[in-house]
Amino acid sequence: MTLVHQAHDRGITVLTLDSPANRNALSAPLVGELDEALAACAAAPAVRAVLLTHTGSTFCAGADLTAPPDPHTLVALMRRIVALPKPVVARVTGHVRAGGLGLLGACDISAAGPAATFALTESRLGLAPAVISLPLLPRLDPRAATRYYLTGERFDAAEAVRIGLVSLAAGAAEDVDNTLEPVLDGLRRASPQGLAASKELVTATVLETFDQYAEDLIARSAALFASDEAREGMTAFLERRDPAWRL
Repeated sequence: MTLVHQAHDRGITVLTLDSPANRNALSAPLVGELDEALAACAAAPAVRAVLLTHTGSTFCAGADLTAPPDPHTLVALMRRIVALPKPVVARVTGHVRAGGLGLLGACDISAAGPAATFALTESRLGLAPAVISLPLLPRLDPRAATRYYLTGERFDAAEAVRIGLVSLAAGAAEDVDNTLEPVLDGLRRASPQGLAASKELVTATVLETFDQYAEDLIARSAALFASDEAREGMTAFLERRDPAWRL
């Protein structure tokens, strides 16, 4: 089964996450397919930019808790997006949770519709947004990051724009593509060299964060996933019940 579909439109390669059984969660197969597709886009002269979108009502539900991907592969995927010499644009019309925010945060430009909601739910599972902090913390408003990292609250597209997670918010679901139209037109007008050099400037700090902190955060993530508290949190989530620590 193909989990990432590809299409091409006037220099833009569209990559569509299509894993409805787990709400486009980051399983090892999906992470692998997406990484391979991005590598192919990087090597293809005809590709000016990448548009990352999704089927269904969820952009990405985060890590697949039944078989979470190795944190090294997830870090490699996010770094691939940040370091890709071509812009990666996210089109979000549904929900984004936990690790999905890391995927979104790695993208260069993003637009979200009114049905989109966002939440960093890791703290409610006995986990923390460890490896996804690599693309998120350099870009998010610090006070907002503190709030949403700790509370796991949901927020909407307008708030996602305010805190630096999303670039543009559309007023209606059908307006997401209209909102992205001038963005994609601008990318088509830009030269490949100009895009690569410009992206290198704006992603330099994020890549430095990867190079400096990735191994430490991978180790933290692995330790948290192996803990008794996280096992209780993930089991409670899958069983649709409150965890033992719920007050």
